[in-house]
Amino acid sequence: MRDTNANVASVATSAASHSHESGASSVGSSPEQMREAMAGYVAALHRAYLDQAAHLTPGERAELPVVRAGDFTVVAVGTRHLHIVATTAPLPRPAGPEVELSGDDRDLTWTLRFFDATVLPELGILDETDGADALGVRRALGITDVVYHVSLAPGGGLSAHHAQHAGTGLANGHASSVRDYDGMRAWAPHQIELIDEFAASQRLGLTTAARLLAHEISPHDAGVAAATDAVTLRKALLTSLKPPASP
Repeated sequence: MRDTNANVASVATSAASHSHESGASSVGSSPEQMREAMAGYVAALHRAYLDQAAHLTPGERAELPVVRAGDFTVVAVGTRHLHIVATTAPLPRPAGPEVELSGDDRDLTWTLRFFDATVLPELGILDETDGADALGVRRALGITDVVYHVSLAPGGGLSAHHAQHAGTGLANGHASSVRDYDGMRAWAPHQIELIDEFAASQRLGLTTAARLLAHEISPHDAGVAAATDAVTLRKALLTSLKPPASP
């Protein structure tokens, strides 16, 4: 993903019209081919996200993180895994061997950047033997404002077919989160500030902070205490705040 010449190019969403082949065999090995494949994947992911979002009400659609961001940066990070991180945080302009591409689809505009250990040495010390280290990647980048973070296992493929599944799943997950947080605020208006902090912690992947906030919001709920992952924790907290049914 490294090139010796800085380059700025435009990527239309039509670039996502790859075949449905998977694996490394469908992507060339040159830096240019790898960047083209990644640009197409990101464009297809955003297209699928917006297509899925079109089924929601205007109010729900406006609250989706990607739609709300509008103009953002997507960082493609090559470690043992491949990480795709979208952020609204300002990043310095590309320097030296760094490459920047641009893309757009409907109301979205994004800039695609590429990083690996040759550009950012901190990435080279991450240990992903047992799985993707999403938080470690974001720490190495210095990014805390995350719109989405997708991690692809080695050999996962960059076809439009894979991107469509990722984008659709991301939109569904974001929509579910938006509805859950809105429900929490409606059922516990006296704890809105804590709920907002909980939502932000979950979005940023701050697991410990999210757990502490959930316990603060519902300190005696067994479901909240037993939750083992972010989705389970969110659902448990929502259930704990739901008013009892009227007799």
